Amino acid sequence: MSADVGRTRPPAMSDVAELAGVSHQTVSRVLNDHPSVRPQTRERVLDAIATLGYRRNSAARALVTARSGTIGVVTTGSALYGPTSTLIAVEGAAREEGYFVSVATIRRYDAETMHTVLEHFMAQAVEGIVVIAPQTDVAAAVDSFRAPVPIILIAAREPNEVHAGAPGTGAASILPIAVDQRLGARVATEHLLDLGHRSVVHLAGPLDWFDARERAKGWNDALAARGVPEIDREMIRCSWSSDAGYDVGRDLARRVTDGNGPTAVFAGNDHLALGVLQAFWEAGVVVPRDVSVVGFDDVEGSAHFIPPLTTVRQPFAELGRRCMGLLLDAFAGSTRESTQIPPDLVVRASSGPPSA
Repeated sequence: MSADVGRTRPPAMSDVAELAGVSHQTVSRVLNDHPSVRPQTRERVLDAIATLGYRRNSAARALVTARSGTIGVVTTGSALYGPTSTLIAVEGAAREEGYFVSVATIRRYDAETMHTVLEHFMAQAVEGIVVIAPQTDVAAAVDSFRAPVPIILIAAREPNEVHAGAPGTGAASILPIAVDQRLGARVATEHLLDLGHRSVVHLAGPLDWFDARERAKGWNDALAARGVPEIDREMIRCSWSSDAGYDVGRDLARRVTDGNGPTAVFAGNDHLALGVLQAFWEAGVVVPRDVSVVGFDDVEGSAHFIPPLTTVRQPFAELGRRCMGLLLDAFAGSTRESTQIPPDLVVRASSGPPSA
């Protein structure tokens, strides 16, 4: 095959058809992965596409099919590990299914802002919307959505708290999905209790975050199930930062040195755990001999903390795939029951039995 070197315009589908010696319809079938095309014909068309450097005109395709092939994603723009990893996972899963992603980052969480975002997405003819809502006020603002397309809410929010679409408005239901934060925290706490620790101090993240709330509930559930009295269930509220973990860790280290500190700490995320580990190291508190430490998230590098951190790994890739599965089902007019995705406990050297 030889390309027309004198062409000044971008190659069109008709050029591909001419070079491959097939009809325009056959090229369209190859581009849409239609099963009725013979393998030899498909190969000729793909060779022609590669030779010409043909690229599909998505805008023109949207006019013909009334489908944009675009998903709208609302995010807060948080640089924290969980929201960022979720955005990356959703974008990757969408791309695998042949969809583009249009991202809208919001800083204000009110009905007016959400309406502006919705108008932005509707102007792009998005086929569905995904809202990454780690905080309670973000999720509350989503309740003002009156979108005519399916909406997926990624938030560790109780299903009965989710807006189901206003009758008579044409609004789509909001379908919730999340990693099971409560289960992850319960498993992490049970791991420490199974090692022989009588109680576990919890460093909780900001409680206006769904993840922090659910992790605190999971920690409390595990202690209650083992008969630990409420008076012995110590929870310390923090931000998500390593600095906060370091500050709390210094206080905990003093208590350990004085003989009245905890033997186990469950940190609400790995950054908090990192700060605690540094504070313990500076104070001469040996982990896990003196105190065991467990985190949450399994951030990049947590296997190289000193000591390597026992933590809860969130399956973000699976979250992205399940999210797209819900959307694809909604596009097809069916609904799939939304279930929370279980995380995994990754046991490393920072947790061990209490010293005798």
